[in-house]
Amino acid sequence: MRSVRARAAIGATLVVAVALVAAGLAVLFVLRTNLIDQADLQAEVAAREVAGQLALDTAYADLDLDDEEDHPVQVTDEEGRVVFVSQGLRAISGTGSAGVSPVPSASVGATPSPGDDDDDGDDDDGGGSGRPERGEVSSDDPDFSDGTATVDGKKADYRFAAVEATTSAGITLTVHAGAPLAAEQEAVNTVRGAMLTGLPLLLAVVAGVTWLVTRRALRPVEGIRREMAAITASEDLARRVPEPGSRDEIARLARTTNETLTVLEASVERQRRFVADASHELRSPIASLRTQLEVAEAHPELLDLPGAVADTVRLQVLAADLLLLARLDAGEKPGAARIEAGALVREEVSQRTADRIPVTVEVAEGAAYEVSGSRGQLVRVVGNLLDNAQRHAESRITVQVAADGRGVRVEVRDDGAGVPEDERERIFERFVRLDDARSRDDGGAGLGLAIARDVAARHGGTLTVHRAPEGGAAFRLWLPRAA
Repeated sequence: MRSVRARAAIGATLVVAVALVAAGLAVLFVLRTNLIDQADLQAEVAAREVAGQLALDTAYADLDLDDEEDHPVQVTDEEGRVVFVSQGLRAISGTGSAGVSPVPSASVGATPSPGDDDDDGDDDDGGGSGRPERGEVSSDDPDFSDGTATVDGKKADYRFAAVEATTSAGITLTVHAGAPLAAEQEAVNTVRGAMLTGLPLLLAVVAGVTWLVTRRALRPVEGIRREMAAITASEDLARRVPEPGSRDEIARLARTTNETLTVLEASVERQRRFVADASHELRSPIASLRTQLEVAEAHPELLDLPGAVADTVRLQVLAADLLLLARLDAGEKPGAARIEAGALVREEVSQRTADRIPVTVEVAEGAAYEVSGSRGQLVRVVGNLLDNAQRHAESRITVQVAADGRGVRVEVRDDGAGVPEDERERIFERFVRLDDARSRDDGGAGLGLAIARDVAARHGGTLTVHRAPEGGAAFRLWLPRAA
């Protein structure tokens, strides 16, 4: 039961079994009903033929009975006494009569002649008794009943129809005529036997076919499982699971698995590269700081205290950048504080008193540009963009805050050399510098723009670079307005 194939085969077999049993019972019910209706029709026809003859005052001995063996007949009077039975009928049940022997008064085999009982003027047609008129057969539906009859020593089941007839003398007789149920029983038994024989075979076929089809359908899944086990054991994320040529769910599973492996491989590779680049970036300031400390230990008069402080600050900034990137990679969500973008930019610019080039802020008077998110992270984005502009600008830096569709645009422009068009996406990668000729102290670690774009994406915004009207670079930060 732990196998999908076994559960599928058992489930399909149970469903088919329930459906077949229900269908078989319905077929048997319909078949039996139809055959009983046919027997009722035969019994009614036979009973009405005899009742018609009795209504015409035909003597019992002269009654024309067709096929007395298949359609036994019993006639009773108003008091339920048997007055006539067909030839060969020895026993009967289901008609409500006490026996099959005719009463002595009727053993002569003839009904009273018309008019024998007409002297009493009060006994005419029975009034409203519900009985048929004199010389007629009841037009009401006959009463049907199940019973048995012994004819010529053979006992069998019959379906009896009871029809009333009134003679011309006003005597009401009830004719019970039977139709055999042997054909019905044989047909029902035959169909039931065929079903009981065929049902296990059909269920076996269903179980076998379901097992084979499920096994064939799950074969690619087993291939995917084996390959995933091999990838896990080898830790080789460059491998891929086999993709079947079909367009079903398993093929989509294989494609999705390969896409996941591709993303996972890229993530692991990015982490490896990140660790390697971080180690490389940390090695230089640490080595420089160690050298300065060792020289100071041997020659205190040669201690370069400002250089040591600068290296320490650079280590602190780099560690903070690495920590922020780690938090962003871990999926840290920004806050939901409402922030006025214009005020945030003005505050950040006002605190940058040691910048090489003064920054011009352009914000419409009285306008409110509210966004939601983490104030600290957004301040970090603006600061990183201003740091980048300070490194590349010649004489002018402008920050413009304006509405842009359903969001707010913060644009930082400079009049420097700009960013080549083919490098405008690469500069947002981690530890990427386009100014390799510069010193590491002047060029930074190459994390500022990567952090800025990651923070913008976490806030539902974008960060892109374009050519500024001044000729340099224009970094455009777009953030959605606060709800």
